[in-house]
Order: sequence, then structure tokens, then C-alpha cells
Amino acid sequence: MSQAILEMRDITKTFPGVKALQGVNLTVNEREIHAICGENGAGKSTLMKVLSGVYPHGTYDGEIIFNGEPVQFSSINDSERQGIVIIHQELALVPHLSVAENIFLGNERLSRGLIDWDRTNADAAQLLARVGLAENPNTHVNQLGVGKQQLIEIAKALAKNVRLLILDEPTAALNDSDSEHLLQLLRDLRAEQGITSIIISHKLNEIAAIAEKTTVIRDGLTIETIDMSEPDASQERIIRGMVGRDLDHRYPEREPHIGEEVLRIEDWTVRHPTQSDRIVVSGANLTVRAGEVVGIAGLMGAGRTELAMSVFGGTYGKRLSGRVFVRGQEVSTSTVSAAIDAGIAYATEDRKRYGLNLIDDIRHNITAASPKRISKAGWLNDNEELRVAARYRENMKIKAPSVLSVVGTLSGGNQQKVVLSKWIETQPEILILDEPTRGIDVGAKYEIYTIINELVAAGKGVLVISSELPELLGVCDRIYTLAFGRITGEVAASEATQEKLMHLMTLEGTGR
Repeated sequence: MSQAILEMRDITKTFPGVKALQGVNLTVNEREIHAICGENGAGKSTLMKVLSGVYPHGTYDGEIIFNGEPVQFSSINDSERQGIVIIHQELALVPHLSVAENIFLGNERLSRGLIDWDRTNADAAQLLARVGLAENPNTHVNQLGVGKQQLIEIAKALAKNVRLLILDEPTAALNDSDSEHLLQLLRDLRAEQGITSIIISHKLNEIAAIAEKTTVIRDGLTIETIDMSEPDASQERIIRGMVGRDLDHRYPEREPHIGEEVLRIEDWTVRHPTQSDRIVVSGANLTVRAGEVVGIAGLMGAGRTELAMSVFGGTYGKRLSGRVFVRGQEVSTSTVSAAIDAGIAYATEDRKRYGLNLIDDIRHNITAASPKRISKAGWLNDNEELRVAARYRENMKIKAPSVLSVVGTLSGGNQQKVVLSKWIETQPEILILDEPTRGIDVGAKYEIYTIINELVAAGKGVLVISSELPELLGVCDRIYTLAFGRITGEVAASEATQEKLMHLMTLEGTGR
């Protein structure tokens, strides 16, 4: 029988006015992959920050036993010296440094007091190969998408002498095939090096596939630890523990009432912003009709986000050809303001970096994209701004004390509701949602899906980009597949399967 490598006993952590953890207990055995589940705000990340020294000893109550000995960490450096390495949900990479520099930042490969660049790049290349990332170690991180940056974080962790690896939403930015690669990597680390892993994830299918034990946390309390080999260790049991109730359907039911075409993109071709000979989107054609949810499926690097960003104000790359029509009229989308005026809104995949001002309040974030709607004679109407924000807080069920609450203090699901509120307030004809449920729990996902249904019921068109094929199958009416920058297929959701979509996502298409 395996021995416990980690015990956290009666951990209680309090912030001003909030008890984030209330006597939480966690036991993880050696060579085990242990999952932690819970809704956003349940206390999962807080518990791991206590373990890793982000919240140092003395700022919480309770005891941590690691390797059979009581430990008291004052910093991340203390926990890493013991072999505990955490990869946070928020990426900690320096964008203007190279991949190799990021991997060994604070852990430099030195020779006679100077950085040995040959060894640095060679070691980085080996680590990148281990995580399945075929990238030049000299590439600057800011040239890579969020999915590849997540893999670099994992390579960075592997560069340290890790015994217990903690991953907070490690696959949130990855598509299905890349997620499976990561899960297999965790299995290999356990089998070949005896590394124990704790994985925090909202993807219950992944937890079922990889975890030996799953601990469910709700409202700062330990609900139960489930042996995943037990016959009743179902996803439904985990959901019941997370939300305190049964969730009968993952996706709310909707009866489509599809009308006239609301968006048409013709022959859309976009060049990479810095590599003039690289075409990232080639000859793309797609339509969205009023009352319709249309999906875009594709592997990492297929060009999904690049397509959306280039259409929305030319915020990515250089357009070489293409036209956009809204309600049958050709429109200019050359700037963000022009795209908004044309009736197009885009909710980015990276809400914390591009979608929100995390140090500002809910009120200002919601009205940021539509100042004209709360202005008169060039002056902002503060009372109207408060009224608008309060309406969205109520209608979108944003959990916060008031609209003056700072957005950075909200859970991921509530932050996403603020993003959606901001773009809905622009009164768009078409709303493009890029990974709308990334990093949020099943309860909050259901609420986001409900909002999507309400938008199309009101006659809007919604274009959903998602790495989760079950999500696209669950919410969309039609699905386009994208591969190598080209649209390779168009399938009615009623006729689509994950296997069929994956086949189309791996074709070198000829465009549509």
C-alpha cells in the first residue's frame, strides 16, 4: 500500500471578510495522480497556494506533513527546495524573453558564473521535446499562443528537481489532442520518475481518465475524497459534490429558430504579423444566421483565434483579402471601433489579459466598450453607468457585493460574465466567443450556455470557438472545422461526432 507523501490537516485560511478554507483535509499518496475539483471560488487554488508557500506559514491555521515530516514554508523557494513545484493557472512567463530563458529563469545553467547558452538551449530543447512542443528555444514567448505558453510552463517545472507537481487548470488552454498528450506526460512522469501529481481541473472527463483519487471542495470545505476505481465514482457524483445538487443536463435545451443571414465572411486571407511569407488564414468563407450558434473547431495553431481577431478590427496580422457582410451589407472592420459600429463583438480567449481591466471595478469594465450609450453631449452619465452595470449584475447573476467590486477579485466564471456583459451592452448583431468557458466550473458553464441561448433567442448570431468538442456538439447548430489556416468542413451539429470533427480538423484543406 502506498504511503502518503502529503497530508494537509485542518487548513483554515481567512481573508478580510471571507473564510476561504475551513478545516480542509487532503491526503495524497506517493506516485499518485490526485485531482481536486470544485466550483470557482471553492478554495482549490487557495489550498495549493498554502501548500506551495505563496501564502506563507503563519498566515493560515493547520498543519502540513510532507514526506512524513511537518513543514513550514515561508516562500515558493522553500517549497521548491523540498521538491514541490506549482504551475499556476495564471502563466508566469516573461513575454520578451526567449523560451529557453523563461524555462531556466531563476534556475540558470551557469559556467564560471556566466550563463552557458549552448547548454541552456540544448537542455531547453530536451525539455520541450518531453512536453511535445516543437519550438525553437530562441523563440520569444510573446510570439506563441496561450496553449504553447502553458506547455512551456510545464517544461519549466520539469527543469526543477520535482517530487510533487501541482498543476492548476493545466489543460484549460489546450485542445483535446494536446490535453491527452499532457495527461500521458503525467502518467509517464509517475511511471518513469515516481513523480506525484495534483491536478486541479474542471474537465471531468480528464479527471475520470487520469486520477486515482479525487477530492471535492465546496465553499472552502472538504466534501469527500473519491476513489476513482469505485463503481460509483461517476462524473455525476463529482458534480453533485461540487455544486451541492444534481445537474441533470450539461447543456440547456434550446429549440432553434433560425432566420436570415447575419454575418458572412468571404475569401478571408491573413498574413502573420511578423513573418511576411506565412499565411495563417487562407480563403476562409463562413456564414452565421440570426438565431444560430455556429462553432469553429480546430487544433492548436489551426488559425481559429487568428481568424476571429483579424475580422474584429484587424487586431491580428495583415489582411490580404476578404470581405465582411452584416445583415447583407458590406462593412468595414479595419479598426475595433469600426467592427463594433458594424455590429460585431469579440470576447477574447484570454479574458484576464485582453478582456478585462482587472484592477478596475465591474461598473467600468461593463461599459468600457460602449461609452456612447451612457454619455450625453460628450459627458459620461455616472448614474446611468451604475444603472446599466447593476442591471447586468442582476441579469447575469454576477456574484459580487456590488458593481464597485474590483474585477480581479472575482472568480473565473464571474469574470467571464463581466466580459459577456461588456460586449452584449454594445448591442451586437454577431457575438464571437473565443473559448467562452475556459477555466470555469460546470455550474458556471451551464450559466454561460444559458446566456448564449438567450442571445440567439433574441435574434442575434453567435460564433463559438472552442477546444472542447463536446461543448461545440452541445451548444452549436452548425460547426466549421479549421486546419492549417483553411476551413476544411462544415457539418450540422445533429450529424457531427467527435471522430468526424477530428478527421476534418486534421485535413490539409483547399478552402471553401
